[in-house]
Amino acid sequence: MSFHYFAGAACRALLAPKDGPSLYDVCDPVLSGPASGDPHLAKFYKTALGNPALRVLLRRAGLPELRDEARLTALREALVRARDEAEPDWAAVGQPVADLVDSIALDHPKPPPAMFTGSAPPEAQIDAVIRDCAQHLLGSYRKNGFLPTYAAFNLIGDPDFRGRELIMALTGLNARGYKNSSLLFNLARVFIARSPARAVVNPPWRGIAEPMWEPVQIRHRSAYYDAFFIEALLSYGETGLASSADKVAAQRAIADMVDFCVNISREEVDGIDGARFNVVTALAPAPHPRFSRYFAQIKQDLGFGIYVPDCDTTACSISAATQAGCLDPIIDQPLLDFYSGYQVRAGINAPRVTVPLNDNIDYEGGVATWIDNIEGERPYGNDLDPTLNLDILEVSFRNLARWKVLETPSRLATVHRIIGFQKRLAASGAFANPRSHIYYLPELYSAYFGRCYAAFLALPLAAQAAIDPGGDFDFIRDRVLSYVKGELMAAEMNVFDAALALIALGHLGADPRAFAPALSVILSAIGEGGRRGPFRAYEWNKMKTPTRILVGGPEVTSAFVLMGLALAKRAMARG
Repeated sequence: MSFHYFAGAACRALLAPKDGPSLYDVCDPVLSGPASGDPHLAKFYKTALGNPALRVLLRRAGLPELRDEARLTALREALVRARDEAEPDWAAVGQPVADLVDSIALDHPKPPPAMFTGSAPPEAQIDAVIRDCAQHLLGSYRKNGFLPTYAAFNLIGDPDFRGRELIMALTGLNARGYKNSSLLFNLARVFIARSPARAVVNPPWRGIAEPMWEPVQIRHRSAYYDAFFIEALLSYGETGLASSADKVAAQRAIADMVDFCVNISREEVDGIDGARFNVVTALAPAPHPRFSRYFAQIKQDLGFGIYVPDCDTTACSISAATQAGCLDPIIDQPLLDFYSGYQVRAGINAPRVTVPLNDNIDYEGGVATWIDNIEGERPYGNDLDPTLNLDILEVSFRNLARWKVLETPSRLATVHRIIGFQKRLAASGAFANPRSHIYYLPELYSAYFGRCYAAFLALPLAAQAAIDPGGDFDFIRDRVLSYVKGELMAAEMNVFDAALALIALGHLGADPRAFAPALSVILSAIGEGGRRGPFRAYEWNKMKTPTRILVGGPEVTSAFVLMGLALAKRAMARG
């Protein structure tokens, strides 16, 4: 959006008539004075919601139903209970806020139909963009000493997160700071969504993946991100476009990122049977995540003090290290033995999923997200994401012989249960519903399924038959291709959408003629990133709690565009 858009939207928010008590009329009497009870609630309020810029933006945003003194009093009393009680009844505390959350209407993006009628661009243009993206990644690595990724808050929240889901979060999350932030962020989003401030906080955009607004991005580093940067640089080497100097620079960056994944981010945890495993944590100990001192303190104040390992970061890190030829003993661990302890089996351990925001899907056979650390802490409770389970399959296929999957019935059974989970997701069509996903978009799921499918096809035919005797992978492939071609690419796309479409099409063996619309979108947008890179930052993954937090960055866009174009180039060369 242009400066004129934001200036106009801000003026309308600042000059709007006030129609009832504002967020600050509700909260200041409870949370702005000297802290009592749990000090974090007031600290979070003052840090995140009471900052001067947001106060100015929301000073005219009022809710008419809060003119009812009884309703206003009930809301304040809920905040007092959250502040003062040692063990609040979070369902009761959250209900007045949940009722307000249910009064807002949010929708997922619905882009208009695509108008593409041309043909694929010349190969030379594709090669030029591949080189531009690679130079962006290598140059950023040289400048920063790592490849940064960014987080940004969208206070409007997620369209699938309503009052029911707020109660789920408040009762299923474990860390009190995380409950506090979820409660207050969701209260604030009501005042934003029902006022002209909505246009400032949540401007419209092109395509599906949300662009990230630059002024409020928090730079950091995670093994999860490094794993995909490794794959992007490996794909650059496979294109044959890298110069000798680029190959050397890429090898150095890859070696450093592999070390960050499997050593610096390594953490030891207990498996379900008491055996110890080395896994990979979402955020390594300071100073490795590369937060600035200011944002490190903000992170603490907002309730994100404890990070625990997760199954997705572990799978992607081990996969990237395997592809890079790493021989660290961490890769030799048969991680399927560990993952089986986090796999949901109906009637046995179903309560492992304590925050079932996507309970529209059947969890049977899926592996939950978060790993208890060695102290047994689980600040986020646990949830279950379909895309994460694709990453577990992919790393298992890459290490099939090393982990003796086919020779070990329990490991093969774990794989079969995950495939069954994915088959039901595809058969129901739920994979194409944003509500089915915790951290990703359906288009991201589609690209990651392509990545998983390619690892499956690289196996010997006998191994493929043992893993998938019923042909489930081809069934899922057909459903995913239908979504990508019939829904994603049939609508207007942005660069990130197009890159994900290419990754899915390329890995799934689509006719190269189908690549043309996505290629056209990418080549027409080159330069949109301005001084920060060839392309803008877009939503790669997200959190739905405590509010909508997007993760991505210009380097992320370059990495995914590079991978998508590399796959398209290879498929087009094959004809």
